Amino acid sequence: MSSSASAIRCSSGSAPLGFRWSAENRNVRSAPRNLVIPRASVTEPSTGKRLRRKKKEEKVKEEAVVVVAEEEKRGEDVNGDAAATATAVEAERKDEGSQLGLQPVSVIKKLDEVNPFGLGRKSRQIFDEVWRKFSGLGQISRTTLLDDTVLVREEVRAPFCEFTVPGAQNTTVLVVGATSRIGRIVVRKLMLRGYTVKALVRKIDDEVKDMLPTSVELVVGDVGDSSTLKDAVQGCNKIIYCATARSTITGDLNRVDRQGVSNVSKALQDFNNDLAKLRAGKSSKSKLLIAKFKSEVSLDEWDLELKNRYKVLSEYDDTDDFAEFGWEEETKSAVFTGFVSTRGSYAELSRPLSLPLGNTLDRYEGLVLSVGGNGRSYSLILKAGPAANRSQSKLYYVRFNTKVGYCRIRIPFSAFRPVNASDPPLDPFLVHTLTIRFEPKRRRPIDESADEEDDPRSFRLTLGYIKALPTGQETDFVLVSCTGLAVDPSRRDQVLKAKRAGEDSLRRSGLGYTIIRPGPLREEPGGQRALIFDQGNRISQGISCADVADICVKALHDSTARNKSFDVCYEYVDEQGQDRYELVAHLPDKANNYLTPALSILEKNT
Repeated sequence: MSSSASAIRCSSGSAPLGFRWSAENRNVRSAPRNLVIPRASVTEPSTGKRLRRKKKEEKVKEEAVVVVAEEEKRGEDVNGDAAATATAVEAERKDEGSQLGLQPVSVIKKLDEVNPFGLGRKSRQIFDEVWRKFSGLGQISRTTLLDDTVLVREEVRAPFCEFTVPGAQNTTVLVVGATSRIGRIVVRKLMLRGYTVKALVRKIDDEVKDMLPTSVELVVGDVGDSSTLKDAVQGCNKIIYCATARSTITGDLNRVDRQGVSNVSKALQDFNNDLAKLRAGKSSKSKLLIAKFKSEVSLDEWDLELKNRYKVLSEYDDTDDFAEFGWEEETKSAVFTGFVSTRGSYAELSRPLSLPLGNTLDRYEGLVLSVGGNGRSYSLILKAGPAANRSQSKLYYVRFNTKVGYCRIRIPFSAFRPVNASDPPLDPFLVHTLTIRFEPKRRRPIDESADEEDDPRSFRLTLGYIKALPTGQETDFVLVSCTGLAVDPSRRDQVLKAKRAGEDSLRRSGLGYTIIRPGPLREEPGGQRALIFDQGNRISQGISCADVADICVKALHDSTARNKSFDVCYEYVDEQGQDRYELVAHLPDKANNYLTPALSILEKNT
């Protein structure tokens, strides 16, 4: 090394310290790998030269730019001077960007510089913010108070809400008993799925307002007073009835559990009929009148016959068999009565069907009979065949039981069986004749001293009307009843009597119904345990209110739930060797439709 000058050669493992700077285009070019940078002379320069050199070195450092990407490709480490220079240039770029109104952008140069915890926190914050904005679109409604008396309800539908049910946006559900344990959960589940919800309450006070969301439309009414229900059902498509009597007093039971169900179902039918009249048509939920026994003239089309399966009946003229059908002025009703004792004999009423123009029975799902019996069993027979050739007609029958006093009997067309087992199933479109037949059961020892009313060979059937039940795919009315397990045994019979009477009134209303009889209710989360769906009053366990509410909501659009009554409770282990339940279904999540497979094997119209 000479005394006047010394040189330092950059090794291959360190970053270059010299650069070439082009002032014209401000492009940065890295210096050659083996760059020789002259150092200061050993002899101390003059003060002016030293200041000029120092100033020049500082200027080079300030304007130098390290092209980090090229150096990283070559696997070279950047020493402290180069990093400092890059930081200075980066700061200069940020200043220029701020002058142009641009937002600073942080650049991650190495994976080692990434903080995984910070990155995860930041990503969660971004996701939460996006989800908050999307979920805001899913709010069912917002209520704005303009002044002390005016409430503005803004409807906001929920296309992005993961709980939304197809068709819910166009469905208004009236919840009767919305402040009950089940009703409060039902209201929130309906809102979460996008339904418009109306709640029928006895009064509107602060306690009721605290129980229900502000977006629920509150309607004041009493299920025991039919005049207060007209406004409640206006605009409603479906009803969920969760109300129950507050006491086991007979008056309360009849008002809420029996008459209340009848009043609400009738109000919904009246609303549907009024709506159909505005369209100059008839409600699709209305029953079709086939026969009404209201006067003596209405009996003229019916034919009465007394027949025997084995021989001509004239050979038994000396027997006591007889059959009558006529109008009783005392009771103002049509009566089919008689006595049949001969083996193989039966009495029957027949009438050809005469339906209004444009109506056929294939548009309906069954028949409902309003009759008053004496506990005897009868057969309803339909004759079906092509109109061009009645000789090809087939006979289909179903047996039904009566009770003392009036009752309404609902018979679906699917219950009819062919008299000849080889015949095809009933096609309601081809039905042309209807017959009511009494035939005593197989002969057994008869107590001759018994009263005539107790003699199984005698019969008396008072006829009110016969109507066709409208068909449909979905449930119109969901009724939450009970099994009676949680009721005091001393009052259980009275409670169940009122509940069953309410159920019967719903079945004969013509509305599509689902009747749920849960076990004893429990205040615990739903969807945690398997459920049993059964028919026959055999369950013995409880169930959470949340599970019952979920079943109510799912039944609204489930075709397998239409016109079915069933018991439901938690899964339990029965006595060894006795499998007493039909199906066990789990409730793993909101997307699993457990109700369809659970109800598909249960019977309708029970």
